[in-house]
Amino acid sequence: MDHTSPHFGVILLGHGSRDPLWRAPMEAVQAQMARTHPQLLCCCAYLEYTEPALEQAADALVAQGVRQLRITPMFLGTGKHAREDIPQLVAALEARHPGVAVEVQPSVGEDARVTALLADIATQPPL
Repeated sequence: MDHTSPHFGVILLGHGSRDPLWRAPMEAVQAQMARTHPQLLCCCAYLEYTEPALEQAADALVAQGVRQLRITPMFLGTGKHAREDIPQLVAALEARHPGVAVEVQPSVGEDARVTALLADIATQPPL
């Protein structure tokens, strides 16, 4: 997928929470992406308790012309949601939008860069 294409979009997919403050870190990632890649269409979506749901977020991006969609699970590990729920939701998205190529990345916590950063944060004094 070409992240420089005007038809490329990213959904940052989180668990969701009843606490509205929980969203702030994920929305900060989205804001950083908007600053560094202003042409990129990106939004947050949530599995439960918080809107928009994945389907709503995908519908919005497709309505803006996205034809290549990357879903980035914002989880530290691959639990039940990543193993079972996300594949089912993605299958439904692919059926709903047959002309859209959907790619699901591994959970961000499985990326060695994130592991190294978290280890560094845990061993350094707070900013």
